[in-house]
Formats: sequence, C-alpha cells, structure tokens
Amino acid sequence: MENNISDQELKGIVHRIVENTLNLQSNQEQAQQTPQNTGQLKENNSPDSPSKNQKTVAIGTDHGGVDLKDTLKQYMIEKGYQVIDCGTHTKDSVDYPDIALDVSRKVAKGEAWWGVIIDGAGIGSCMAANKVPGIRAAMCYDYATAYNSREHNNANVLTLGAGLIGDSLAKQILNTWLTTEFAGGRHERRVNKIAAIGQSYYKDGK
Repeated sequence: MENNISDQELKGIVHRIVENTLNLQSNQEQAQQTPQNTGQLKENNSPDSPSKNQKTVAIGTDHGGVDLKDTLKQYMIEKGYQVIDCGTHTKDSVDYPDIALDVSRKVAKGEAWWGVIIDGAGIGSCMAANKVPGIRAAMCYDYATAYNSREHNNANVLTLGAGLIGDSLAKQILNTWLTTEFAGGRHERRVNKIAAIGQSYYKDGK
C-alpha cells in the first residue's frame, strides 16, 4: 500500500520519536534545576563567525566519497547555500584526517558556518574533526540523528559515510541537518559543558 506521508509530517514523527527515545526532562524538572555558569556558548567558537544568513558550508571528502560530495555540493548550491569545496576531486587515495582538518579549520575560523565531511563510514572523519577546538562534529545516518545532533547538540560539522548511505538518504539527512535550529535552553548548558571539557585540556598547551 502506497504511503503518501508528507515531508512535514515525517519530520514531526521523527521529532516525537527523538523526544520519546531520549526521555527528555519534563518542564517541571527544568524549573527545579539551577543553570550552572559554564560560560556563554558562541556559534563556531569564533568571534568573527559569518552571519548565518550567508549560509556558507565547507564540504570535503576522501577518495571514497567524491561522487557523493559532488552530488551534495550541487544540491546545496541549488538551495542557495554558498559552498567551499575542500576536495578531494579525484578517486586517487588520500587520507581522511587531512580533509577533516581542512573543513574543520574553516568552520572553527569562521570562514564557513557549517562543515560536511564524507568518507567511507563517516566515523574516522568525525573523530578527526572533533580534535579541532570549537568543532562539534556528528556522524549521522538517518533523520533522527541529523535532527538530534542539531537541536540538542548544536553540531556544526556533519560527517557522512558514503559506503553506508545512498544519494537520496544523504540529501534528506543533509537537508534536515541544515534546516534544524539549535533548541538552546537546557541543551545549551550541556553543550557548554562539552566545550568546558575540551578547554580544560588545552590549558598551558597540554
């Protein structure tokens, strides 16, 4: 039987699933909690971050995701995003940490608002990206992870596994990720704590 559910209805269903699965705190519980002073969260952790209206995205891939990168690049351009292509441009072997570093640096420095990194599974690039101060990279593989990584975790870098998902799903994940706003509130307190963990290890160059 054909399912004619709309994209908006599907997004609403995903939202409810995420909320229920993560067992979010009730409004009463929120009111009882006292926010801790962990510092004001800044987008991209860069004072010279571009305006969000610029919609600038840096994208990069290793040799395993060249075709998907080109597909997603064109998809974003058609939707009005400015795209910085960090390569690679051929299927000759390259090392994904180098690509992840290039994309992540552009986001951390404010040259791009968001970053998208592709490799075979999306895992290694996510690990590499999260070594860059100010980066909150999330490896997403469906609607729910894309939605949650933005609304709850304020992810600024998306990593994808070209060997795990097809073009259609990748576009859906990317669109969900790019259009979902960070919820702030209690989630901002938690994201601030993530940043504080990293900062505690950067003191005195250690």
